Amino acid sequence: MNVYIQSVLLGIVEGLTEFLPVSSTAHLRITEALMRIPLDDEYWKMYSIVIQAGAILALLLLYLSRIVGFMRTFPEGENGDRNWLTHPISLTFIAFACTSAPALLLKKWSDHNLGSITVMALALLIGGVIMWVVDAWFSRQEATTTHVEEMTLGQSIWIGLCQALSAIFPGVSRSMSTIAAGQIVGLDRPSALEFSFLLSIPTMLAATGYDLLKEIHPGKAKGGVAVAAHVVMNSERWVVLAIGFVVSFIVALGVVEWFLMWVRRHGFGVFALYRIVLGIALLLFGTRYIGG
Repeated sequence: MNVYIQSVLLGIVEGLTEFLPVSSTAHLRITEALMRIPLDDEYWKMYSIVIQAGAILALLLLYLSRIVGFMRTFPEGENGDRNWLTHPISLTFIAFACTSAPALLLKKWSDHNLGSITVMALALLIGGVIMWVVDAWFSRQEATTTHVEEMTLGQSIWIGLCQALSAIFPGVSRSMSTIAAGQIVGLDRPSALEFSFLLSIPTMLAATGYDLLKEIHPGKAKGGVAVAAHVVMNSERWVVLAIGFVVSFIVALGVVEWFLMWVRRHGFGVFALYRIVLGIALLLFGTRYIGG
């Protein structure tokens, strides 16, 4: 397949799945395997990180006015009932800290399972079942929190800890873990989704920055010898990288807006069902046709 077409397709996959609760990591892994892209190739590792940055940029652009609004009301909040610990900005970074600590502690273990189709399949399947049950049960209950501005410190800590699962188990999905966790502690669907988007901004910026640094910065092999993650760039590779970034950005712009409208009207059930079907399919046929 033409490398430019590959880049367009991968950009579409990233833009479509990054903010939906279906795991962009799993979908990129599957797509790259079907395209016969070597998963250990340093260039394609860097490519995956760069196109993720395109999706992050789209979210930042869409939420810029909301973030500026939060900054203007810090720390008292819109209604004057918030403080340094309970303002939405503070709660977002507290949740981020709760995600980062276990994710860093278990980084080596999660990296070991990053390419495993079986781990991803189980994460998709189990996550889909959990999401289905949570959405079906808690959507019938009266939500105690209908705006992000009403969230508590305890809710933020709980959601942050649950999001850590997505960093530890590839295939869980940041969106799925934060949305389901939010519903369990009383957030309605729109509030759970909005906090999921807010929390994904520092999380993705940190994760993308860390991964990119790891790819381009020299490391150390045994014995303390410096080893560079050598990525040879040429004009074709720069164009492929740019195509993936732009496509991911454009697709993510449309997906976030659409997702917000869909959730308000229909909930998360269809995404839970999709995860379950995909997880079962990967368990049955994944290792045969994709490998790993």
